[in-house]
Amino acid sequence: MSVMNHGKVTAEHLEKNAYLYVRQSTIRQVFENSESTKRQYALKERAIALGWPLEKIIIIDDDLGKSGARSVDRAGFQRLVTEVGLGNSGMVMGLEVSRLARNSADWHRLIEICALSNTLILDEDGIYNPSDFNDRLILGLKGTMSEAELHMLKSRLQGGIISKAKRGELQSPLPTGLVYNQLKKVELDPDIQVQETLATFFKTFDRTGSAMGVVRYFQKNDIKFPRRIKNGARKGELSWNGLTHFKALHVLHNPRYAGAFSHGRTKQSKLPGGSQKYKSVPQADWIALIKDAHPGYITWAQYEANEKKLKDNSQAYGHDRRRSPPREGPALLQGLLICGRCGQRMTLRYYMRKGKQVPDYNCQKLRVENAQKFCQRVPGEVIDDRISKIILESVTPLTIDVALQVQKEIELRSDEVIQLQEKKVERARYEADNAQARYMKVDPNNRLVADTLEADWNSKLKYLDTAQENYEKDRKQKQFKLDEEKRREILSLASDFPKLWNDPKTSHKEKKRIVRLVIEDVTISRGDGINVDIRFRGGATESFILPIPKPAWAIRKTSKEVVDRIDRLLQDYSPAEIAGILNEEGRVTGMGLKFSRTHVHQIRMANRLKSRRSRMKEQGLLSAKELGIKLDVCPSAITRWGRIGVLQSFSDGKEKLYPTPDSTLIARLRAFGKQGRRSVFLETLTDRLNEVQYEA
Repeated sequence: MSVMNHGKVTAEHLEKNAYLYVRQSTIRQVFENSESTKRQYALKERAIALGWPLEKIIIIDDDLGKSGARSVDRAGFQRLVTEVGLGNSGMVMGLEVSRLARNSADWHRLIEICALSNTLILDEDGIYNPSDFNDRLILGLKGTMSEAELHMLKSRLQGGIISKAKRGELQSPLPTGLVYNQLKKVELDPDIQVQETLATFFKTFDRTGSAMGVVRYFQKNDIKFPRRIKNGARKGELSWNGLTHFKALHVLHNPRYAGAFSHGRTKQSKLPGGSQKYKSVPQADWIALIKDAHPGYITWAQYEANEKKLKDNSQAYGHDRRRSPPREGPALLQGLLICGRCGQRMTLRYYMRKGKQVPDYNCQKLRVENAQKFCQRVPGEVIDDRISKIILESVTPLTIDVALQVQKEIELRSDEVIQLQEKKVERARYEADNAQARYMKVDPNNRLVADTLEADWNSKLKYLDTAQENYEKDRKQKQFKLDEEKRREILSLASDFPKLWNDPKTSHKEKKRIVRLVIEDVTISRGDGINVDIRFRGGATESFILPIPKPAWAIRKTSKEVVDRIDRLLQDYSPAEIAGILNEEGRVTGMGLKFSRTHVHQIRMANRLKSRRSRMKEQGLLSAKELGIKLDVCPSAITRWGRIGVLQSFSDGKEKLYPTPDSTLIARLRAFGKQGRRSVFLETLTDRLNEVQYEA
């Protein structure tokens, strides 16, 4: 060791501990490259030679088998940095820079802390003082070279991987249902139950159009999904579990099931906390894609069609939402409507009207994002009625073919479920036979093993009985062939497609699926009417204008004919009398109810018609009080005269009104009214009434 290196070690350094950091990148290197490990431990002799006592030399080898590319998950390195930062270290030892850190950030951070705490750094080449500029420069260059070395190693490895991937020769873990044969070629899993389950999976998705629909179908029919165990003692064995939505999406997005080799479908990036983030890469940016590279369960065209369906379904929740899978509501155009004003996808809102769920189509993106008004709102019932008519006109000529396909589909679904249940029973019987064979081979005297194998055999037999029972039950319930009577029933429904369409048992979801087979999308805009532009599958279009439905208040409004009738009747009748006349004529209110005095009054007020009293006043009729003042008699006398028929009276519904008598009768009435003799008054008045005629 040179004198220069000895001169850097002072008494202050020797009073502190010397830390020896030992690391290998992988466990395999620890066992196979043992010479490197021995060389690292041998640095302890260098510290002793420099003057450190053995008890002050601390070896940190917690990170054996861990990469130095980052400090996360390296407890030993973190412990080393902590001791240096606390001032407990006089020297840090490592065989080379790459043992301490493989990235510049961790390495320069350690150098900075060592400089602040006056800690030396020793490697195979010598001793360095990070407080000295020249030594710090050399340490920095060594760290940069170590990181560059790691980068070049990774580049070479990655280059080899990419080269093999582009030729389709890179071996990667295969999804369940595909295996490597003895020649390292990919082929379908030889297990028939696995093949049939995956075939049923893709057929069900093609039928339902959504991953969740496949999950529901598997759960409803108690169909388990296979999984190859990739690690542990049971590596390579099959495990059967319930299908989840995540697993269904994973299968649908995997191009391996379409017989295609791919590489670079995801991109990995590091987060500040040290965790990994995976992001899907567009198909155009994949490193390698080789179609028809090996057998698959579907064709590449089917894979692309499935991807399009999944994309359409996911757009129901994305930023540019255009489509969504059919839901349970009655709106036929759910997910197909486009606003004719702004071009955005229109959403739904349901209302209950007369006990029936009715949709309204709304374009509310501006309202949600910018607190503005609705772009437009369109009643959905009138549009759906027209769409129903179009579907009936379009589909009816094809109903016979549809009926035959339905017949085949019913039989096919039943056969698929029964076949899968049958394979489940066969597998259970095979496992039970294996358990029996293992039990029969064991030494009966070895009860510790015999008891365990016997319990396993009993468990397999119990599972076999359950599978057999479920198979028989499902076979009786689901396996049937359509007899002639059922065939005629289906054909009769097919010949009357409107009956099938309007049948309450036909679900809204099925109707929407039929609509999507015929219609690509619908654009609507509201003006004086509702402008509807339909784009059919295949490119044909149709446009029409629908009248805007009247609002509820307009529908409930009493007709003009009835209002005019009430206006005429108010000339001669009170509201109660008018209500009776209208009921006799069979007329009803806007709500379809019989008329009452209150209804007549409300209609008169709403249409600003003159009241019965106003009309009588215009004819010169006076109240008892007014006529009493004019005749200079008590109003009660006027009322009494009207009651006994001396004066003619008319009612406005609340009060009696009286016509003004002629001057001669007025004088006689005033004179007799002042005398107050009832008998003479009545006798004279009766004679006078026989002589005098006056109009009401």
